[in-house]
Amino acid sequence: MPLPVTNVERELRHTRRVRYEGYKRSDGLWDIEAHLTDIKSHDNPMKTGVRRAGQPIHVMWIRLTIDRHLTILDATASSDAVPYPGGCENIAPSYKRLIGLNLVRDFRRAVKNDFAGVKGCTHLTEMLTGFPTTAIQTFAGEMPEERTDGRKPFQLDQCHALDTRSETVKRWYPKWYKGKAA
Repeated sequence: MPLPVTNVERELRHTRRVRYEGYKRSDGLWDIEAHLTDIKSHDNPMKTGVRRAGQPIHVMWIRLTIDRHLTILDATASSDAVPYPGGCENIAPSYKRLIGLNLVRDFRRAVKNDFAGVKGCTHLTEMLTGFPTTAIQTFAGEMPEERTDGRKPFQLDQCHALDTRSETVKRWYPKWYKGKAA
């Protein structure tokens, strides 16, 4: 359901689009990619010159290559449009430091520690937060929903609907239902 229509007149000033895509590779690995664009609907004066309406301020990419255990084997970042040419895009090679991290084991904490502030690019680093869930969605249908080792399914207790005390879990995962909280 879309948001309700506002009764107040307004003017679009900025559009940010972030797109994530997951790819299964022929070598058994997986590529997860993110693409960010920032575009103003008006001429935007900047220190580096005026960006005309519709001309992107940011066009940035990150690709992580992962294995089935969600461990990062390769990382590549690039920027096609930046507000400060000759400065912003120079940080891209630093994102190789992601190699060896695991998307579901303290990934977001590691990203915050390793790329906060001047150690990274704000926009590239923000994009990284969507990689864990994009990878999991990319794997959907590739791995059984119920684990074969007797442990509860990974998605349980990871969001409101899948709280093991919820009616959703009672209905769809009765084995793991714990009943209502006191």
